[in-house]
Amino acid sequence: MTGDAQGFLVGLVGSGIGPSLTPPLHEREADELGLRYLYRRLDLDRLQKPATAIGEILAAARLAGYDGLNVTHPCKQLVIPHLDDLSADAAALGAVNTVVLRDGRAVGHNTDWSGFARAFDRGLPEAPLDRVVLLGAGGAGAAVAHALLTLGTRRLTVLDVDVQRAVELASSLRARFGDTRATGGNLATLPVALGDADGLVHATPTGMAAHPGLPLDAGLLRPDLWVADIVYRPLETALIRTARELGCRVLDGGGMAVFQAVDAFRLFTGVEPDADRMLAHFTTLVSGTRVG
Repeated sequence: MTGDAQGFLVGLVGSGIGPSLTPPLHEREADELGLRYLYRRLDLDRLQKPATAIGEILAAARLAGYDGLNVTHPCKQLVIPHLDDLSADAAALGAVNTVVLRDGRAVGHNTDWSGFARAFDRGLPEAPLDRVVLLGAGGAGAAVAHALLTLGTRRLTVLDVDVQRAVELASSLRARFGDTRATGGNLATLPVALGDADGLVHATPTGMAAHPGLPLDAGLLRPDLWVADIVYRPLETALIRTARELGCRVLDGGGMAVFQAVDAFRLFTGVEPDADRMLAHFTTLVSGTRVG
């Protein structure tokens, strides 16, 4: 199928993507809009392909007439050399999660950052953004950092177990947003960083079903701190539950998951999806499927 009267053919490329809710989320919204839309999983594990095969998979998708691909871990950076062009945001972030295949060209976009920004505006309206701590400097962390600084965070502290990664991310953020806007460091400095912070964003795998637990000492949380988590399987992570019980304003990872899909759907089809309807469908999917 191609993106004309025949419909749309889209895929998700990544490792261990069987439990992903993105395919049914896209397909249900397409049904509501009267579009023929097939969303296939291209799981590296099932295909027995390494992450470095992303170029080969992209080439095959182009030949097969795909209209686009969503790209997830561990291919968000590896796909870039195989693309014809990048959106400004994807180029700035050095990561792609959406590839539009049109007119013989493959163009990379990043809807992770815009997804988080929209979720934050909706879920934590008027939350103070002067000083924010971000845990995790990987691909998701980079997208969240871009979103936070775009939203107006004055000073962002990026912390990671890999100190060099945190320092490099902070450096790239300063180059784009200003010399005083971001600093990078290691997790040992978390107690000091949180001492005068307005909010905390968590962007590591901790809290997922396969990686249960808290990403920090619960004693570091306090009621006047807002807390956001990008993990959405489960929606109520140990961090979200603990922060809520302490009286913190919280934002779970569901909104980011939905809004990145909203933006990707628009890019693939040229049709504006109903974000509220997709949020409602996401809630149904989460409550009706086994977490994992």
